[in-house]
Amino acid sequence: MRITDVEVICLRVPAADQECEWGEDAVIVRVHTDTGLIGVGEADSSPAVIKACIETPQSNLYCHGLRALLIGENPLEIERLWNKMYWASNYVGRRGAGIHAISAIDIALWDIAGQFYQVPLHTLLGGQYRDRIKAYGTFIPDADPEANGAIAADLVAQGFTSIKFGGGVFGDDPDTDVRIVKAVREAVGEHIEVQIDLASKWRTSGHAGYMAERLAPYNLNWIEEPVLADDLAGYNKLAGRLKAKLAGGESLTTRYEFKHFLEHSGVDIVQPDITRCGGITEMKKIYDLAQLHGVQLVPHGFSTGILLAASVHFLAACEHGTLMEYSQSQSPLFTDLVANRLPFENGHVPVPMSPGLGIELNEDIIGRYRV
Repeated sequence: MRITDVEVICLRVPAADQECEWGEDAVIVRVHTDTGLIGVGEADSSPAVIKACIETPQSNLYCHGLRALLIGENPLEIERLWNKMYWASNYVGRRGAGIHAISAIDIALWDIAGQFYQVPLHTLLGGQYRDRIKAYGTFIPDADPEANGAIAADLVAQGFTSIKFGGGVFGDDPDTDVRIVKAVREAVGEHIEVQIDLASKWRTSGHAGYMAERLAPYNLNWIEEPVLADDLAGYNKLAGRLKAKLAGGESLTTRYEFKHFLEHSGVDIVQPDITRCGGITEMKKIYDLAQLHGVQLVPHGFSTGILLAASVHFLAACEHGTLMEYSQSQSPLFTDLVANRLPFENGHVPVPMSPGLGIELNEDIIGRYRV
């Protein structure tokens, strides 16, 4: 079996000149083979940049487009191909978008392998520890602080016992932040876990510590990305100050960045995104690092049903993979791109048993939003 093509598909719901929110654009890849098997993956990143990383022509020995590196290769040799892509895209792919592109392809290769061997992906990853994963619901807050109470209450009514919110106006104004958190906590009661995601908007450890103290009465489970992931000194200061757990890492890539982050940040929870960190191949190494440092790994996941499926398979094969994120985006790229998107049921997401990722793409959605 040989790879014949790496197809890059860019999707966007708003027009190009309109503002795009998380979940409203996506880039997916389909790796084609000469046997007819097709693997699917995605990168939660800038679609146009990922397309360039995959399709760009070779410039020198360290500047290869990923597609050209893979044509004619055996898709089952996943780790060898990961290393080949990593080495030959050295000038564009050591961190950031270059690794995001490798992530998408890596997920697709694992999908092919599962289909080839006729087993679900979690079997290839070492075995299934559980048949469902506890999920927390994540939403982008409404600009009206008090309106978020109703949003949170609705999630609890659906069966979520853990919720998170971030993005939008959250993090822009201290008083608004307090009003949003207060509204959510009062709406859901004390027995529901509440997490917040600042997307690094609190900027400095001093301000983050001040805000954490203001929010302490609302019993937050964790505070996510209060400062940028490369502000290790800021993370470390906060680690000894916060009542809530400290979480971060969704913007990091490869075992190398995560090793440094785990050694110096003091986080309680690390959050690699399987579509950014280097794919399934690299996620396995990051999970092992987290275990060595006594840190819980809870993957970031706020994109399409492809990311959702990959995360579920991965966690099912992890001894301590017990919690995942479940997007509340109403974007059709989350709700409809994957025709058989994994559902949320009674507080959990079921682990699929079909070969590979076990997903089917909706070609109508691809045709409608392809750019």
